[in-house]
Amino acid sequence: MAHSATTHASAASGNQQVATFHVFRGDNGETGQLKEYKVPVESGMVVLDAMHYIQGFQSPDLAVRWNCKAAKCGSCSAEVNGKPSLMCKTRLDHLDLSQPVVVNPIKTFPLIRDLVADVSWNYELNKTIRPFTPPDNKPEDWRYYQGDVDRVQEFRKCIECFLCQDVCHVLRNHDRKDAFYGPRFMVRLASLEMHPMDRADRVPFIKQTAGVGMCNITKCCTEVCPEEIRITDNAIIPLKERVVDRYYDPVLWVLRQLGFIR
Repeated sequence: MAHSATTHASAASGNQQVATFHVFRGDNGETGQLKEYKVPVESGMVVLDAMHYIQGFQSPDLAVRWNCKAAKCGSCSAEVNGKPSLMCKTRLDHLDLSQPVVVNPIKTFPLIRDLVADVSWNYELNKTIRPFTPPDNKPEDWRYYQGDVDRVQEFRKCIECFLCQDVCHVLRNHDRKDAFYGPRFMVRLASLEMHPMDRADRVPFIKQTAGVGMCNITKCCTEVCPEEIRITDNAIIPLKERVVDRYYDPVLWVLRQLGFIR
């Protein structure tokens, strides 16, 4: 715990700035509510520090999911003042502490308790995607172009925080989990489709099962990505183009029917 009992005592005596937090409390199946907490502020604190302070001194039963506290595990996703964010990356000195800081769980997935949501749907989806499929006879002296390396490497930065899934209006507002895999898995599919050694044909899957056509390119997923992956421009739009080339381009359709291209 970064904050000691001494810190707690000095805050109580009025020697420190104190921030007000309104934190969602509630279990699955019941109506939750925001509960107010007062947290002393120190230099460099992030929202996750505040949640740890609340656990340590006020509500030890507060449920918060976290692991690395270094913005690499993706565990501490929440909505801070209405914006999907990593709590460990949201600094208090970037927030207006003259107003209460409102912390809610991510809304797109079912609530387990307090700030913890059930994101298991995402892991089940991942099992349905055909994995990397190299050629049967890969040449030993295979060389990559730097552009191919850079393109795939960007997608591997994903930490599966699922903030992009949370903010996606197709999943959040319309609850079309039956028809759309969401931005995170468009990134995964793009990483496979654009790998120069992959030989699997996932275009029918991308169109019919993953539902890339459901995305109308609002770029809200790109805006919340903590790894700054250009999800819309570099993953979703190229996948849409592959679907269009395969199914809707009349010239390519004729060439395909004549056997000139696959």
